[in-house]
Amino acid sequence: MAKKLVSDLIVDYLERRGTTKLFGLCGHTVIGMLDALSRSKKIEYIGTRHEAIASTAADGYARVTGKASVVMCHLGPGITNVITGVANAQLDSIPMVVIAGDVPSYYFGRHAHQEIQLHEDGNQYELLRPVVKRAWRVDDVEAFPYILDRAFRLAEGGRPGPVLIDVPMDMFSREMDEELWARTYKESHETERAGISQKAAAAIAKKLVEAKNPVLHAGGGILLAKASDELAALAEFLDIPVSRTLAGQGCLSDLHPLMIGQTGFWGLEFTHSLTKNADVILGLGTRFGEADSSSWYPGVTFDPDKTTFLQIDIDPAEIGRNYPVEIGAQGDLKEALRQILDEVKKICPAGKSNPELRARIAKAKADFKKQNEAISNDSRFPMTPQRILKDVKAVIPEDSQIFTDVGWNKNGVAQEFDITVPGSIHHSSGLATMGFGPAAVLGGKLAAPDKIAINLTGDGGFGINVAVLAAAVEHGIACTWVVMNNSQFGTIAGLENANYQTKFGTQFVKADGEKYFISYAAIARDYGVESICVKSADEFKPALEKAIQANREGRPFLVEAPMENIVVPTPGCWNINDIYSPNELVKEGKLVKKENGHYVAPSHAKSHKEQ
Repeated sequence: MAKKLVSDLIVDYLERRGTTKLFGLCGHTVIGMLDALSRSKKIEYIGTRHEAIASTAADGYARVTGKASVVMCHLGPGITNVITGVANAQLDSIPMVVIAGDVPSYYFGRHAHQEIQLHEDGNQYELLRPVVKRAWRVDDVEAFPYILDRAFRLAEGGRPGPVLIDVPMDMFSREMDEELWARTYKESHETERAGISQKAAAAIAKKLVEAKNPVLHAGGGILLAKASDELAALAEFLDIPVSRTLAGQGCLSDLHPLMIGQTGFWGLEFTHSLTKNADVILGLGTRFGEADSSSWYPGVTFDPDKTTFLQIDIDPAEIGRNYPVEIGAQGDLKEALRQILDEVKKICPAGKSNPELRARIAKAKADFKKQNEAISNDSRFPMTPQRILKDVKAVIPEDSQIFTDVGWNKNGVAQEFDITVPGSIHHSSGLATMGFGPAAVLGGKLAAPDKIAINLTGDGGFGINVAVLAAAVEHGIACTWVVMNNSQFGTIAGLENANYQTKFGTQFVKADGEKYFISYAAIARDYGVESICVKSADEFKPALEKAIQANREGRPFLVEAPMENIVVPTPGCWNINDIYSPNELVKEGKLVKKENGHYVAPSHAKSHKEQ
């Protein structure tokens, strides 16, 4: 039987799986893989200057392709640096396969260079165990074909997420019989997803038809399942309003007549007026997480005293986690929504019409846009974030791939930037990672080279790792960064000021206390990226138009906009405000019932003020 280097066999395997991009950073433990990749005609190695850039760019790539991305990293500091991007992927259910180099298998536990082995010999892979679906260490090269097949299937199957394959460096350089990889030629690369039981579908359908004020509450699971059309079909047949989480933005067009918007701390008051008074809520691919549920205070976003909760998720561990459910069903949302609509049509063949509800939704949306109109058109400088978003909306195509970061560019976007194409906006939702967007947009552009890829970020997020600029130049990644620069960690500055009347530790100042402005446009030019730092509000839109044209011509671009720190409105609640500024109605995260037996939501009006 013919023998080949294991590193070459791994590359062969990845090529057969359709892998065209591999994200990573070099190190002595992965030189064998780099050698094999250098000979590949099908896989482009996307080398970065930091492992967090590699794993986060891979995250962005997988969000757009819907397939597991591949990351390669070195041991020691390599694997510690890669953790943040992997954890971000885990919390947002993004498939990823991480291949990490390790010390030679025969040196485990001897303090080989950069080895981490505090609790047992050769246990560096334990570093990623809390944030991956499964971690393997390869102790025998003959296990490789089995581990790789299982790794990809697990990463992409069920609730998607990252997995780790830890490889002692000597394994890459060993020879192996090609015949031992025969099974990988027979293994299918898809796992069929099942819907929910007919019994559950019928029971959920009955609840929705009989409800007086039902709501469909959609999370990121709708987008992962590519179930936007099925969600729209069910909502339209029964005229049921649809609320969404941050991760669910774009699951239904924000302009759809039944989309009522985001819930939670950065949600909308009108949205809450329907969700907290619903008699039935069907949660679809959502964890009912804290930020989306106003820290679970009853009567703010949701009210379990008034509402019967139904929940469908691909992951059974999420069903009933935060609200008691009357019907919980595990299954693929695309199939499940089809099943439920079929059952609905048996009970209510003509469907339902609620023109009054549609009129209320339309009016609420129009009123919300009107209240933001003045500040969105304001020409003050530094710019208002609302003006920046208005001009971005006017310039970029509807199907652009948008990557946000944290702060206004995420929370404000989720409130007032209408997304009309499913899967076209990408937030770091679960981990809310500062620095996510500037790196993730690299992967997003590589995954969809024919689309405009743009990152909306603050200067705090972009400053986390400006070496993303190097990756764009070195690999010809024609994306645009819009840096909304307010010379501070704006969201935390606003929260701290609201609760403690200080912004200590959040503003960027020199040692003597003097404020200063870091121009990322100047830094970008030094990296070889075209850039503009606008000097007035009216310069921003033409600068962005120039950036988009450069992208179409194959060049990356950075536009910097000095911005006023205006706090994003917060119609919901967040328990941190009650920890920092205690409220007499709240005790350890729970609302205290008043004498009449009703809950009263705590007021955090001061956190709404502009800072």
